[in-house]
Amino acid sequence: MARDRDSNGDYIRPVRRILVGMLVVFLLAFFLVWRIDSPRVERFRAAIVDRVVPTFDWALVPVTKFAEMVGSFQSYARIYEQNQELRSELRQMKAWKEAALQLEQKNAKLLDLNNVRLDPKLTFVTGLVLADSGSPFRQSVILNIGKRDGIVDGWATTDGLGLVGRISGVGNNSSRVILLTDSNSRIPVTVLPSGQQGLLVGDNATSPPVDFLESPELIRAGDRVVSSGDGGVFPPGLLVGQIALGPDRRLRVRLSADYERLEFLRVLRSHSVERITDPGGLLVPETTAPATNVVAGDASEASDG
Repeated sequence: MARDRDSNGDYIRPVRRILVGMLVVFLLAFFLVWRIDSPRVERFRAAIVDRVVPTFDWALVPVTKFAEMVGSFQSYARIYEQNQELRSELRQMKAWKEAALQLEQKNAKLLDLNNVRLDPKLTFVTGLVLADSGSPFRQSVILNIGKRDGIVDGWATTDGLGLVGRISGVGNNSSRVILLTDSNSRIPVTVLPSGQQGLLVGDNATSPPVDFLESPELIRAGDRVVSSGDGGVFPPGLLVGQIALGPDRRLRVRLSADYERLEFLRVLRSHSVERITDPGGLLVPETTAPATNVVAGDASEASDG
């Protein structure tokens, strides 16, 4: 039995070598024929293609189906990616919706707080915040507007929500704004609805205190604080913030302006107001001209007599 197996192996190996050699020779001949540039060979190739290719339609069916499956898989992959993108956008839209609702409520609240009619002559110039002081002992920012834009030292600045500070130092192309939180800031304010007047004193804290109040017991947390306009530095009626009780039991103002996001500031153009130099003239009319007429009448009667 072992000898028969060895004899079969002796026959299979030469046959295998012959078949492999014939296959190699056939492939080389086919390659050479396919690469020869001759009219006769070209006609021969065309005849082979016409004879063989139509009969191989059945063999191309799996390849075609596989290509369609690959295209469908790629299409499904694209649909899956688009679905994931749409889900992500939907989550973002929900977050934006919540933010929009909160902003709408905040806007309605601010509109209610800002229900103050300002002077229509009070216009503004918008400037970009270039830099801040970067110091805990000095609260100020730099704007990109200056004398060329008509900025005047002392004008009030707001961020659209509330009072931010005042111009203190004007250059040709820039100006410095001292914030309400700066230790050098002092502005007169009015607390509504009680009408108490005081002085907002900056102490480098986020919520500056209110001093020199006549009747602090009339003030409640949440009362609105606006500029009083005393001294002619700030226009009256500008929203400053709300009253809050600080950790030190002092009445402080929670500022309406967003000091953490000061990107653009409005510089209010303060128009000149008429100053009263003779308060008594508002109550008692002048009698200089009638007195002169009476004296003149007495003198004429004396001359006639």
